[in-house]
Amino acid sequence: MKTLVDQLSNYADYHRDPRNILTHYIGVPMIMWAVVILLARAQWGLLAGVPLSLALLAAMAAAVYYCRLDLRYGLFMTGLLAFMLALAMPIAAQSTAIWLGWGLGMFGVGWVIQFIGHYYEGRKPAFFDDVMGLVIGPLFVVAELSFALGLRKPLQAEVEQRSGPVRRRELAGA
Repeated sequence: MKTLVDQLSNYADYHRDPRNILTHYIGVPMIMWAVVILLARAQWGLLAGVPLSLALLAAMAAAVYYCRLDLRYGLFMTGLLAFMLALAMPIAAQSTAIWLGWGLGMFGVGWVIQFIGHYYEGRKPAFFDDVMGLVIGPLFVVAELSFALGLRKPLQAEVEQRSGPVRRRELAGA
């Protein structure tokens, strides 16, 4: 299994422009919550009083993976996934039109925001080369936010040593 530094550095290679990172602060949570909303509809029974759904199973698998990479980030991601799941369940219980409107709408808007960021980056999204980018993206956003808040400086230094610092890319014709 790749380490946290390996995963964040690989993802960071595609995300060094601050405008791209900013779009990820908005787009990635939208996409993540949209997926939880869409998966929350498929339910069968209860597990400790919680509806057993595809969303719960996916969140549990992601939480275990994140915790194996890094316990601090993993616990934060677990809480974030639980929060998103709690918000998604009432939406999933609505009519099909409302459920799909929220889920597909947020998914689509989130991806538009992502592709705007990658325009500034001048590079395709990481998942085009490695599907794990879809799982690492949310963790990258949390890591970048922690770096911006002055936390996890040694980890930030390791990622920047491999991927370079965050820097604004000059656009052609600008």
